[in-house]
Amino acid sequence: MRFRGNKRFASVVGLVLGLLCAVEAAKVNKHKPWIETTYHGIVTENDDKVLLDPPLIALDKDAPLRYAESFEVTLTEEGEICGFRIHGQNVPFEAVVLDKSTGEGVIRAKDKLDCELQKEHTFTIQAYDCGEGPDGANMKKSHKATVHIQVNDINEYSPVFKEKSYKATVIEGKKYDSILKVEAVDADCSFQFSQICNYEIVTPDVPFTIDKDGFIKNTEKLSYGKEHMYKLTVTAYDCGKNRASEDVLVKISVKPTCKPSWQGFNKRIEYEPGTGSLALFPSMHLETCDEPITSIRATVELETSHIGKGCDRDTYSEKSLHKLCGASSGTVELLPAPSSSANWTVGLPTDNGHDSDQVFEFNGTQAIKVPDGMVSTSLKDPFTISVWMRHGPGAHEKETILCNSDKTDMNRHHYSLYIHNCRLIFLLRQDPSEAENYKPAEFHWKLDQVCDKEWHHYVLNVEFPSVSLFVDGTTFEPFLVTEDYPLHASKIETQLTIGACWQGANARMAQFFRGNLAGLIIRSGKLENKKVIDCLYTCKEGLDVQLPEEVASAVKVEFNPNQSSLTVEGDDIDAFDKVMQHISYLNSRQFPTPGIRHLRISTTVKCFNEESCVTVPDAEGYVMVLQPEEPKISLSGIDHFARSAAEFESQEGVTLFPEMRIVSTITREVEADTESEAAEGADDDPTVQETVVSEEIMHNLDTCEVTVVGDELDGEHESLEVDMTQLQQRALEMSSSNLGLVITGVNTMANYEQVLHLIRYKNWHTEALFDRKFKLVCSELNGRYISNDFKVEVNVIHTANPMEHSNNAMVQPNFINPVHHASVDLSGHNLVNAHQASVVPSAATIVIVVCVSFLVFMIILGVFRIRAAHQRTMRDQENGKENEMDWDDSALTITVNPMETYEDQHSSEEEEEEEEESEDGEEEDDITSAESESSEDEEGGEPEDQQGASRQQQLEWDDSTLTY
Repeated sequence: MRFRGNKRFASVVGLVLGLLCAVEAAKVNKHKPWIETTYHGIVTENDDKVLLDPPLIALDKDAPLRYAESFEVTLTEEGEICGFRIHGQNVPFEAVVLDKSTGEGVIRAKDKLDCELQKEHTFTIQAYDCGEGPDGANMKKSHKATVHIQVNDINEYSPVFKEKSYKATVIEGKKYDSILKVEAVDADCSFQFSQICNYEIVTPDVPFTIDKDGFIKNTEKLSYGKEHMYKLTVTAYDCGKNRASEDVLVKISVKPTCKPSWQGFNKRIEYEPGTGSLALFPSMHLETCDEPITSIRATVELETSHIGKGCDRDTYSEKSLHKLCGASSGTVELLPAPSSSANWTVGLPTDNGHDSDQVFEFNGTQAIKVPDGMVSTSLKDPFTISVWMRHGPGAHEKETILCNSDKTDMNRHHYSLYIHNCRLIFLLRQDPSEAENYKPAEFHWKLDQVCDKEWHHYVLNVEFPSVSLFVDGTTFEPFLVTEDYPLHASKIETQLTIGACWQGANARMAQFFRGNLAGLIIRSGKLENKKVIDCLYTCKEGLDVQLPEEVASAVKVEFNPNQSSLTVEGDDIDAFDKVMQHISYLNSRQFPTPGIRHLRISTTVKCFNEESCVTVPDAEGYVMVLQPEEPKISLSGIDHFARSAAEFESQEGVTLFPEMRIVSTITREVEADTESEAAEGADDDPTVQETVVSEEIMHNLDTCEVTVVGDELDGEHESLEVDMTQLQQRALEMSSSNLGLVITGVNTMANYEQVLHLIRYKNWHTEALFDRKFKLVCSELNGRYISNDFKVEVNVIHTANPMEHSNNAMVQPNFINPVHHASVDLSGHNLVNAHQASVVPSAATIVIVVCVSFLVFMIILGVFRIRAAHQRTMRDQENGKENEMDWDDSALTITVNPMETYEDQHSSEEEEEEEEESEDGEEEDDITSAESESSEDEEGGEPEDQQGASRQQQLEWDDSTLTY
């Protein structure tokens, strides 16, 4: 029994030893963990749980020991899976081990997912066991498995319409299968929630319906008379029953039954000056109602007859316009704007409503005489007469435009231009000659333009015996020429008149004209060529068109001479519409005439039978030319100075405007920056939305006039002069009279400045002259824009001897007061009167000296009185009643004239000045100012110490006689 027991014990021990050996052998980590090769998962957006198919489980053949993964229940930690690793960039998932012993794990999102950003995610995963040794080298990894995860959508977005609103137009009386389509979209990522399943018209009781695809159609025939426009509210639903976030507005306009017409253009078209050409009909098209069209003809007319002389032109004087157009010599303007040098048109009424376009009105009772010598035309030489005229149906009497007749004794007409029965007639009688033969004397033209009440430009080129007439740039031949004998020899002078003819025998006017005239010019010695005539007549505004290349060959365009009308012809309606859309209005003037220009489009359409099958009514509109920003012309410079008498009497004279400056500005209203205004302060007026900004601009001038203020110029001993060579180099002219001088011609402000610097005043008899005043005014466009009145005053410095004259000349610049008109009131062209601000130096010095002297005197007097009072008190205490017999000077008042010595020294000089002042009246202030200042400058040469000592002696208190 004992042996048997030992054997049993030995077998148990052997078994245990065998197991231990097996365990030791199994401790080696031989196998890798195993997982599936592919996983598919689903996760809902905004959630982190991923449902995988198949589940995430890792297995290991080394189980059940701690190096294996096993489903067996064990009480040890052997056989555990340590984790999973995810491979990929920016993978928003993580893998977590739920049970290390079973190898079970899950995949979950790190953050909330958005299906709209990414619907699917693909990455790889790998499991690893816990076989690390002391050095971690025994860990085993499984193969990499691919994981596909789909993000499921939730219905988080509502449908949104693609457009903010929809519009459509239908014709009354028709039922449409589809009028228009509305479309909404949904931002959800899934097919179910991103699809629009239904549309609905929210507005009740409307004759429209909408299907699931968004097509709207009418359920009954619509009537324009019943409703012009329907407004529908439409909503949409996605397949998840979400309604659109905002409903959409649908406007359906009902048109009456189709009528051919021009459509798609604005009747009011605003034109801003200086912007170049402006398209008139950029969106216009011709509605032909599907008629078979073979040809189209349209005429576009721009109505400008009420603007100026038939259209917008530069309103310079006619003489200036002739120069600008190339007729630079021999022109004499017979109807100039009234001025000091041309005043014979002063009594004529003018048309003031055309922005200073100089138009004169003759009512059948008015006429003017042209001064003798203005026209020196020799009838043997060629000459030209040009005039602007507007004349209505007249009576049967003759109406004279221009007439040269006998001044006395007889009524012979040497030459005249007149109207009779709406015929234009030019009479030209020859001077006496050796042969008393008939010669052409009257030239007759029968023209509709003469009596149509419209402005027309007439040019007569006279080169005897032929006369050529141009009307608005077009040549007309006379239909009748009559002959007459030459005039008899006579020494009677002639009289040139306008608006009637002078009857010398009766000494009265006859054959009065009724109508309007402007720009009457006679040019002697030369004939106007066609280029000059066209330039004078050409308008500065008109129609223009830039033909697109693709339609240039399909459409024909023709203009009238002044481009106020154009005609378009073609057979392709699309090309025709494109041409009409490129028609533009252009006004090349810097300062155009504001106002309305009416537009009219007349259209003729033909069909296959070559007859008018479609009637297109005329289309009408208008161009509104806005008011240009008016320039403010400002003159500034030295307005008060003095010169010695010798300079006035010298060869050069005295320059009146040595530092003249001409500046022109415009005032613009610009929108203010509301944000910056709000930042500056909340107390500002919130209604103020605009601010005014002044900008300097450059433009031409056509006139500068210098006039004498006060007595007229005496030609015997004074004059205003300018260098004529400099004027001619700048194509300017000068006319002068005893009232002043006028410089005319279109030129830049800079050139006018240079010429004004050259104007000199001479006076070779200055004994009785103390000052002279002049006024300068410049203007643009024949007085449309006028500068401020710049006044200059020059004083004459009279000297007693040559040495004094020399000294005065040296110190003279102290009298010059440069005026820089920084405070120009641009809105009213008013400049600060610098003359009021100028002071008289000598008078100011005297006042200052008197005041200072009196102040010093009062201070010294006060000090002495305080000292005397103090000493008197001390004596009263010491001497008692003995002081009662002393002189009490407490009430003493002493007045000292600090200027007494000064006045004594200059008493004789002031007496002479007072005699001159009493003779010159109003001029005394300026003369005294100049002489006093000169005297003060001469005294300034004395040592200041001596002056101070002498004045101090005058002001010292002499108390030598006072008893204390």
